[in-house]
Amino acid sequence: MSTGPVLRLRGVGARLGEREVLRDIDLDVPAGTSLGIVGVNGVGKSTLLRILAGVLRPSVGQAQLADDSGRLQETSRIGSRERARRLAYVPQEEVASAELLVGEMVALGRVPRTRPWSRGGRQEREIVRAALDAVGLADRIDDPCDRLSGGERRRAVLARGLAQESPVMLLDEPTNHLDVAWQLRLLQTVADRAETLVATIHDLDLALRTFDQLAVLGRPPGSDPEAGPATVVAHGPPAEVLDAISVDLHFGVGSVQVPHPHLDQAHLLIHPRKDHSA
Repeated sequence: MSTGPVLRLRGVGARLGEREVLRDIDLDVPAGTSLGIVGVNGVGKSTLLRILAGVLRPSVGQAQLADDSGRLQETSRIGSRERARRLAYVPQEEVASAELLVGEMVALGRVPRTRPWSRGGRQEREIVRAALDAVGLADRIDDPCDRLSGGERRRAVLARGLAQESPVMLLDEPTNHLDVAWQLRLLQTVADRAETLVATIHDLDLALRTFDQLAVLGRPPGSDPEAGPATVVAHGPPAEVLDAISVDLHFGVGSVQVPHPHLDQAHLLIHPRKDHSA
């Protein structure tokens, strides 16, 4: 496996209609790493992930994806089938079609890797069942999607991404609608199965404990904190990126990292800023 970047952004900006959302983003995602993207609501995390996935073309700059040999190509110019073979993208609010059985919906993740005459065979069904088993839904494989709860539908959509068996996985808020046990289990499952993982996430404590690297998307100091384009304002190891100064500056809250009493990890405790306290 290549040790160079599998995803690269250079000078990337994005506009949605008349609004400039992102500006001057440079970002490398090395193969074999997990990167969490954090930032306040509405700052452009989903837009950034869509650019990385090749779903949205940047207004300026270049977004690149590596092939099997590590050679970088412009992502939006790669055919959709080939792009899906290299990366799996799971949007935040995707809804499973009520007309499909759970197994049929998850099997859609196999389309980039199979020919029509090979679909539905025993091996493909085993891959689908294994993906559902990883998210605790193997017993629901023949149920209609509309019988799943909100959290179960989210897990089923993530199973479709796992069934795709792409080396890179891009997940937009994968823990939304999940209870705490499934948040922890699914993030670990995806991290174990994907060679390279990029996910947006709003839980800073979970981000601190889960990823190799974090990128904070925010507006540069001195700019309007409520408007204007965002950029990557911090990038590096989670413990460094989420230090007290950075959390205060970019999220508007106080924080402290404390060691877990029994595990070799730290937790991020959040509290109101001192100037907001009584």
